[in-house]
Amino acid sequence: MWLWVLGGVLFLFSSLDVWYFVRGVAVVFRARFQPIVRDILREQCFSGRVLPQDIDFMGHMNNARYLRECDFARFSLYTRNGIFGAVRAEGASMVLGASTIRYRRSLTLLEPFELRSRILAWDHKAFFLEQQFVSRADGFVSAVMLCRQNVLRSTPDKIVQHLCKRKVESPEFPEDLKHWISYNSASSQTLRAESELAGKSQ
Repeated sequence: MWLWVLGGVLFLFSSLDVWYFVRGVAVVFRARFQPIVRDILREQCFSGRVLPQDIDFMGHMNNARYLRECDFARFSLYTRNGIFGAVRAEGASMVLGASTIRYRRSLTLLEPFELRSRILAWDHKAFFLEQQFVSRADGFVSAVMLCRQNVLRSTPDKIVQHLCKRKVESPEFPEDLKHWISYNSASSQTLRAESELAGKSQ
């Protein structure tokens, strides 16, 4: 019997990123027992440290690990501010529609950091967030990520209204966020045009 259990565990670890799912569940579980954040625009901090499995050949935090940490920080953010609960109540779901990260200074092995996440604004399709990696050694912003969280089968307005029990307007879009959205729109238009040309040539 124990051989079957060991074989099942080995199969899971060889075919799935088990620790991602384990940590994701742990992050949400922990966030449920932390104070509720009533202000959905309030910045929330998520603590982390660069572990040996996070580093690359240069001894720095692997660039893919930054995106992974952002996932966990959003899990915590949405759990504490009630977004996850409102999404479930609306019968909706959310997917990451776009993300861009800018690296400013490397995080090194065992370096502690804070991941500061906040909702900047929303439109009829998506929430827009900023996430900053801040070194706890000197407060330097090591990396900045912008992301678009698409809402499926509902709208951000309905999600926010469900939470606040009233109509709430989105804050003004920051200038850098406007430029980023314009870039994504231009990229989509270019790809659509290329797809149409490819379709016509076949």
